[in-house]
Amino acid sequence: MAVQRERPYVQFNFLVDLGTGTTDGPDAGFQEVSGVGMEVTVAEYRNGNSRENSVMKVTGLNKSTDVTMKRGVIGSLSLYAWLNQIRNGDQNALRTVTIQLQNEDHTQVVQTWKLLRARIIKHTSGPFNAKGTDVAMEELVLAYERLEME
Repeated sequence: MAVQRERPYVQFNFLVDLGTGTTDGPDAGFQEVSGVGMEVTVAEYRNGNSRENSVMKVTGLNKSTDVTMKRGVIGSLSLYAWLNQIRNGDQNALRTVTIQLQNEDHTQVVQTWKLLRARIIKHTSGPFNAKGTDVAMEELVLAYERLEME
C-alpha cells in the first residue's frame, strides 16, 4: 500500500521478490533495479468529413518497459534455472516479480511495484578484469506484460 508524505523517500531501501516469495538472503539481494515503467500508446484518427483540421487521439495498447536488475555474482544458479525453464518453453515459468520500497528504518513498505507475467529475456555476467578491483556482477533483464502499483 502506498504511503504518501511530504518528503520523497530515498531509493536505496528496497526488496525484490523474484516470484518465489523470498525477499531475504543473497538470492533476493540486488544492487540496482531500473527501468520499471509503462506507457499507453495512442492511435491518431481523423474522419475525412471532420470539420476540424486535427486528429483525435484514440487510446491504444499498454506497453511495459523492460526492467534491468543488477547484483553481485554470489555463486547461485537460481537465475540460470529460471532462464533455463523459459528457454526450454515451460509455460509455467512466468512469474510475478515484486519490488517493494521501504521507509528509512526498514519498518514499513511504502510502495510496491508488481511485474505480472515476467520472464528473463537476457542474462549477462561480467565483465571480468584481472587488474580490476570491482565486484563481479550479473545483470538480468526482465520483460513483463503488465505493471501494477500499490
